[in-house]
Amino acid sequence: MTTALIVIDMQNSFLHPDGENFYDDAKEVIGPVQALIAAAREHGRLIIHTVDRHREGLVDFEHKRLPEHCVAGGFDAAFFEGFGPRPGALEIELVKRRFSAFFATDLGLLLNEQSVDRVIICGVKTNVCVRATAQDAFANGFEVILPRQATNSNRTHLAEASMEDIERYLGKLVDLEQALDMLS
Repeated sequence: MTTALIVIDMQNSFLHPDGENFYDDAKEVIGPVQALIAAAREHGRLIIHTVDRHREGLVDFEHKRLPEHCVAGGFDAAFFEGFGPRPGALEIELVKRRFSAFFATDLGLLLNEQSVDRVIICGVKTNVCVRATAQDAFANGFEVILPRQATNSNRTHLAEASMEDIERYLGKLVDLEQALDMLS
């Protein structure tokens, strides 16, 4: 089975104390996500680093539900220190303007071209971008793996409900060690 790692929105907006969408529990995913990235790098796995990024001054449908955020070129839109693709590695940056990393991007095409059939999804926030990406990964025919220690949200009850839904309908909820093994 060919496995890729999808790292969701490890940006200043969510992880830096000065970020516009910072929440204190976000720091708990930093170590587990770093461990997944290190394992994927060690074993030559494709890593997709998604980044939520919006264009300044242009209409964006997402703004009907959320205030303007993660504006391209700004502090909040940048990767948090230590995250983002490593130059020359089997890693890419994928800019997304919606919750799902699949919506209006070439992610499905890219994964299919690399013969990927399983994706491990990690990052922030479980009940928004992680869940939307998991749902679309499943809809695109990929086996979905979610390491429970490598995702969370500022809304604990919604994160728990999302993990339950992912486990029940979309994929497998695993411990970090199991996900690390899947990357080897």
